[in-house]
Amino acid sequence: MNSQTAITEKKSKVAILPIYSVTPFTMLDFPERTACIIWFSGCNMRCGYCHNPQIVKGKGRGTVKEVMAFLHKRRGLLDGVVLSGGEASVYTGLPDFIREVKQLGYAVKIDTNGMRPDIIADFLDQGFLDYIALDYKAPPDKFKKVTGVEKYAFFNETLDILCAQNDVPFEVRTTVHTDLMNEEDVGCIIRDLNQRGYAGVYYVQNFCADNERPTLGMLPAQKRILNISTLPQAKEFTIEFRNF
Repeated sequence: MNSQTAITEKKSKVAILPIYSVTPFTMLDFPERTACIIWFSGCNMRCGYCHNPQIVKGKGRGTVKEVMAFLHKRRGLLDGVVLSGGEASVYTGLPDFIREVKQLGYAVKIDTNGMRPDIIADFLDQGFLDYIALDYKAPPDKFKKVTGVEKYAFFNETLDILCAQNDVPFEVRTTVHTDLMNEEDVGCIIRDLNQRGYAGVYYVQNFCADNERPTLGMLPAQKRILNISTLPQAKEFTIEFRNF
């Protein structure tokens, strides 16, 4: 392969990233950073409570060129970029994209479901990531029911990788719709994090219905809200509750 071919292939990998949209400013999604969110279309899960079905099932509407132009203009105003979706880690062009973003001086956070432990391990090795938000969708016996896939082992490997390293901070979060999970399920997750020696923040997020936008699984509003008073205590990490 000659150098011109290599350059062409590199550009083509980045160019095909399915960028759905960009949220230009957030102070909530990247701890201690003013950031934007880049939303990637497509996902390797089908969570019934997903509030972004238009992103999961949609196609790219923007281009990398447009996003990079935006990031060039926001240098000095933003200091972080959140990669969300959908699931950004499934795309082969992502490493080249992250390199370009990092070259502009931005810190990078990824929101991930943990289905690609190989990618997360590689990104950690290459110093691509400054923060990670890992969705702990469900314990093993409820994983397929919640996510639509039978790949808890992949998520488990990702969590092992993150717990074994100390260089990149990460958080763990679970969204709860009580038609899918109950107090025992969330308690199982807390006990698992205790056993692993997790020491970050665990966010338990109450599902909030949007009557104007149906979920991916067309779930109705919850009949009841999770009873958080019955959950076990965390040993070395903090539990924070959202939307309760």
